[in-house]
Amino acid sequence: MYLIIMRHGEAGWHSLDQARELTESGRMGSARVASQIASSRWRPDVIWCSTLVRAEQTASIVSEVLNVPILERPFLTPDDDPGECLDALLAEQEALPETLMIVSHMPLVGALSTLFVDGHRRGIPFMTSQALVLDLPIIGPGCGDLKAQFLA
Repeated sequence: MYLIIMRHGEAGWHSLDQARELTESGRMGSARVASQIASSRWRPDVIWCSTLVRAEQTASIVSEVLNVPILERPFLTPDDDPGECLDALLAEQEALPETLMIVSHMPLVGALSTLFVDGHRRGIPFMTSQALVLDLPIIGPGCGDLKAQFLA
């Protein structure tokens, strides 16, 4: 399977972190990356996204461009353990599509990327609206190969 991991677009400030909304720049950056993905060979069949507003808004923009459904997943918030996402992927392995997209936050997106490619959770930095494509012939730590990157 292919896994696209995307960080939400640029978000404004709010006294409640979970209520932060995308800025206009964040909306445009998310749409640019979605358009790049639409023109690539890695179009997702479904999007899993965080339950926080900025990730939901990003996923909505991507969904509109790519015409794919969104499923909110409670284990994709910024400080969640990447192992929970790995467990969910393994549990749903038989029903997963050819290409799945995850829209989430730092530090989780960075930790997921290194978990699947390098087998550790130290993470790498992601810019807002950045997306990576991983080839995961087997779902597990250290089993992925980086295939592409999309930047706003």
